[in-house]
Amino acid sequence: MHLPDYQGGSIVNLMQSLIGARGHRSGDVEPYPEARLLPATELLEARHLVLLVIDGLGDDWLQRRSPDGPLVRHRLGALTSVFPSTTASAITSYLTGDAPQQHAMTGWHMWLSELGAVLAVLPGTPRYGGSGYRQAGIDVQQLYRHRSLFACLNGASAVVSPRAIARSAYNLAHLGPAQLHPYKGLPQMFRVIAKTLKRAREPTILYAYWPDLDRIGHNHGIESPQAIAHLSSIEQGIHQLMQRLAGSDTLLLVCADHGQIDTKPSQLTELSLKPELVDCLRIPLCGEPRAAYCYLVPDQRARFEQLYSEHLESHFWLFPSEALIARGCFGLGPAHPRLHERIGDYCLIARDQAVLHQQLIGDKPFRQIGVHGGLSSAELMVPLCRFDA
Repeated sequence: MHLPDYQGGSIVNLMQSLIGARGHRSGDVEPYPEARLLPATELLEARHLVLLVIDGLGDDWLQRRSPDGPLVRHRLGALTSVFPSTTASAITSYLTGDAPQQHAMTGWHMWLSELGAVLAVLPGTPRYGGSGYRQAGIDVQQLYRHRSLFACLNGASAVVSPRAIARSAYNLAHLGPAQLHPYKGLPQMFRVIAKTLKRAREPTILYAYWPDLDRIGHNHGIESPQAIAHLSSIEQGIHQLMQRLAGSDTLLLVCADHGQIDTKPSQLTELSLKPELVDCLRIPLCGEPRAAYCYLVPDQRARFEQLYSEHLESHFWLFPSEALIARGCFGLGPAHPRLHERIGDYCLIARDQAVLHQQLIGDKPFRQIGVHGGLSSAELMVPLCRFDA
């Protein structure tokens, strides 16, 4: 089990380097250190800065699957993601510059006492499905009160986002003053990046997000031929992008939110088939299939711990959630006032390739092959690659 390195080796520190080079830090928040791999001084001279985040691109996997490709050739090293190593937490760190300790986005499913519900927090839908934030009349900025990274940056900024989610309530709440540029498909993403920078009249910071490697990994496995072929398409697109940007004084950084590991149906523990454990919970499991938060009925702690040792210990570590804060898993410094209530009483963190799921009424069975959220090297470590045009 590995831990995030918020002292200079995580994606949060990378964002501090970017803010240090092109922005200003909020006076009421103690800043995290800059990234050791890429301090702010190395970002000062380029006219344009581009950060491309590839969802699901693990460092271990990249080096195995494309050892001679352009990403590995331009690799500065590896950074850790955040905990949990998942999109909801890590992308929020990219879009705010904060660790989960401060932004308190603690996984795909979160208990939000403000709404009295468990939500899938990126689309904003309740655990059982239904309306998202906008349809329910929920103001995402009022709900989470996050600062936008782009409000901390000086000069022009742009966000290049998939058309399907570009104008989601979550994305718009984190857009700040940045200009939004939607796209559809991988080739168009690279064209939009190039066109945006070529038309820029002043130095620009551009953030771009590509989701499909993660989707392919979930559906087919990160070790599948489909995922490996998709990596080749991404690398070809980056090569062509740098040709288009030649002479533009652009620095391109490629990173990720997390990696993935593949699992088998035999490695899934379905909690709904263990009713004695379910009876200990006052709300369904939250968080991630490899980092699950358990909210217990008040008098069931001893029983829950005993049942854990009988049924789950060989596949999951059990931590009091407060202990994870004390170990620095979520970040450093003062915590978000709602962090404690968003991580439950205990957290079950997966060993090996284990997965934990609780099927509710109306749920489809868990079918994902590629998974993430835990603290293995494959999930936690992401590459940092640098290209100069």
